[in-house]
Amino acid sequence: MSRPLKSLKWYRAMAGRKGRLESGAFLVEGERAIQQIKTGRPDEIIEILAVDTPPAEYGEYPVRLITESQFKHISSSRTPQGILAVVRQPEDIYGDLIPESKGNKILLLEDVQDPGNTGTLIRTAAAFGFSGVILTEKGADPLSPKCVQSTAGAILSLWIRRTNNYLQLARSLKEKGYTIAAAELTGNAGPEVLKDRGKLLLALGNEASGLSKTLTDMADYRVQIPLARDKAESLNVAACGAILMYLSSV
Repeated sequence: MSRPLKSLKWYRAMAGRKGRLESGAFLVEGERAIQQIKTGRPDEIIEILAVDTPPAEYGEYPVRLITESQFKHISSSRTPQGILAVVRQPEDIYGDLIPESKGNKILLLEDVQDPGNTGTLIRTAAAFGFSGVILTEKGADPLSPKCVQSTAGAILSLWIRRTNNYLQLARSLKEKGYTIAAAELTGNAGPEVLKDRGKLLLALGNEASGLSKTLTDMADYRVQIPLARDKAESLNVAACGAILMYLSSV
């Protein structure tokens, strides 16, 4: 007996947090992003929706063919790509319980609000061997469509926690031997302090106001990237994060 079909409204609702929480799933759009999920976490894909018959490699999943207009109704993208996956929401992503195997390098984003920046930073963290990302409730939701799209499929490549208790988590990590490096325009240390750190918590702040005083006071280092300030006063937070994460890995 065939399973009952979900309404288009059910899929569309996953553009919002309430819909994702109710369904326990989120959407990943585009062939490359879905392939990344399939390669790293194949069991998390629940269903494939597509305008045209997808490649045979997706045969292990339920596939639902829909019209182009139906796809546009579900998709949040300005240029829908014709294929998306319904993916299981990671456990504890909205909690504050860090995994026991937390890894040696963790990224903390304090109130980074642009979902494009957040998704790019998650993708960059995965690329440079970071194990987890801590986000704040005032920042972008990591499972929002634009954020997921900006991760290019790397959203499940590391653990993520979005919580108001991020300062307690930072203190706990410091007690466990993690060096806290806070990125700051007026920092008193250069990026070289990031090298050869056994355990590192790298903190980046809000696009407009930077990091809170509470977090910078907690930091072991306030890291400044040398800039030609007569030509550019500052860097976008995603660019800043990419530079610092790269330097922490070489």
